[in-house]
Amino acid sequence: MDYDDVCVLVPTYNEAETIGQVVEDFRDAGFDDVLVVDGGSGDDTDEIAEAHGARVVYQSGSGKGQAVREGVEKYVDREYVLMLDGDATYRVEDADAMLRPLLEGDAEHVIGDRFADMREGAMTRFNQIGNRIINRGFATVHGEDFQDILSGYRAFTRESFLKMTLTSDGFGIETEMAVECAKRKIPTTVVPITYLPRPSGSDTNLRPVRDGGIIFLELYRRAKTNNPLFYFGSLGVISSLTGFLVAVYVAVEWITRNISHEVLAVVAAFGIIVGVQLLMFGVLADLILTLHRDTLRKIEEETGTE
Repeated sequence: MDYDDVCVLVPTYNEAETIGQVVEDFRDAGFDDVLVVDGGSGDDTDEIAEAHGARVVYQSGSGKGQAVREGVEKYVDREYVLMLDGDATYRVEDADAMLRPLLEGDAEHVIGDRFADMREGAMTRFNQIGNRIINRGFATVHGEDFQDILSGYRAFTRESFLKMTLTSDGFGIETEMAVECAKRKIPTTVVPITYLPRPSGSDTNLRPVRDGGIIFLELYRRAKTNNPLFYFGSLGVISSLTGFLVAVYVAVEWITRNISHEVLAVVAAFGIIVGVQLLMFGVLADLILTLHRDTLRKIEEETGTE
């Protein structure tokens, strides 16, 4: 496979134990442009990467998301990008499978499915459960099953990446990219890959609880523009249910003990009214979004036939 149009993008932060192996593997496989975006590592990650033949740049901000955005927008000048972490958990042997859908024109974004061949010790049981829940939540909210939206092994065209609206600075970048693929109907393919355990002596920068919470919030926040019925509908259901439960309590207290709770009664009515309004707003927003997508599709079809 010809890699002349491919840039291997590796965002790093304190990966001195593994970055040399990662760069060397891809260089030996024929990739002549390995771009390491360093986030201010304090363990000689940059020097090791450069010594093994990588092109090293330093991000102006912090976080993986910011590194990826800045790397692609400022330092990548090739048509295709192969993105992976610098912790030696992804194999260069899977690169061909990742890039083939792009080079053959079958997709513009490729996600490596780690669960297809996850080696023992590569991911804790807790993290596996969390990943499964997040993937199910994504499929429910955004209507696409990408199987492993948190995978750090990605291949994509630079053009498709620049179409995305990405704001995450941290580990939420993979979630944002998956949401943007679903939202903008970017042709996306999932391919099976092997996921390896981190080598001994290499520490992860991931904090499961904190980063998992950020990812869940990002999924929910992005539903506002991609699935407004779910976003506003869920808020409406919560508000209405809360108001209803408070109303039941007020009614029981009045009937059984002849105690009136005027303030709680007002709160209950307010919760129910707001909930119903949110549900109605969600339905209207979903209708508008559907009409908008249909209009864009017709415009694209008319433009393509001219």
